Amino acid sequence: MEQAGPRSAHGSAGAGGPEIRTGAVRVPAQPQAADVNRKRGPAAMDAGAGAGAAARGEHTHSEAPIPRPRVESARPVVQRASVRGQILDALRTALVAGELAPGEVYSAPALGERFGVSATPVREAMQQLALEGAVEVVPNRGFRVVERGTRELAELAEIRALIEVPVMLRLARTVPAARWAELRPVAEATVRAASSGCRATYAESDRAFHRAVLALAGNAQLVQIAEDLHRRAQWPLVGGPATRGRADLVADAAEHTALLDALIAQDLPVVQSLVGEHFAGAC
Repeated sequence: MEQAGPRSAHGSAGAGGPEIRTGAVRVPAQPQAADVNRKRGPAAMDAGAGAGAAARGEHTHSEAPIPRPRVESARPVVQRASVRGQILDALRTALVAGELAPGEVYSAPALGERFGVSATPVREAMQQLALEGAVEVVPNRGFRVVERGTRELAELAEIRALIEVPVMLRLARTVPAARWAELRPVAEATVRAASSGCRATYAESDRAFHRAVLALAGNAQLVQIAEDLHRRAQWPLVGGPATRGRADLVADAAEHTALLDALIAQDLPVVQSLVGEHFAGAC
């Protein structure tokens, strides 16, 4: 979260100016960079401008255009209180929706222009996506969206099944039916999200359902690891369709309600079969 500094963008005190009070702490006013450069002469000012351009990093003249949201009212409204977090969420949504294409390079300044913010929170958010494996850093250019194939998707499905199937089978034997019934609204929410035909909307509700199921195991680390694998499985494939069809999303959501019914009935063979098929068909 970006914090406002002790000096405003306008009316900052120069060297030797009055002190600025921040709560109970008195912060001496610092000289502006422009004031320091002015004392050093034109050469220093030119060097400072060059350093600023280098700090911004990426070039924007040759990158692919970034599509605007299809509905103007859907453009994210960024609040200053949590810029980085909101930009990260918006970038994840754009990634799942296929608005950030696999293999394309995007710069922080261009993305910042899209969201109406500076390049800094965008760069920080993209660096987080790089840690998650969604993008990779391209020096002096920006960030390239990773290119995934069907093999990687199959590998993710296998890992998710190895982690989640045993947990769900154990929960099916130990969790009372009444607790499973409390998750009915979460499962039904995935059906409504699928009916919208929006992949990003469905992806979020899909993760929410699986998160709610695994949370019953009482293992926060398990939930976090499973969430990361699930998010990776939702990234679009290179060369594949930008979005899944509405019918595919609805069929996927229907498996949630069927799984919940099997968990309530403690039907372990059906639970195992449904989870395996669900992961194999997810994309």
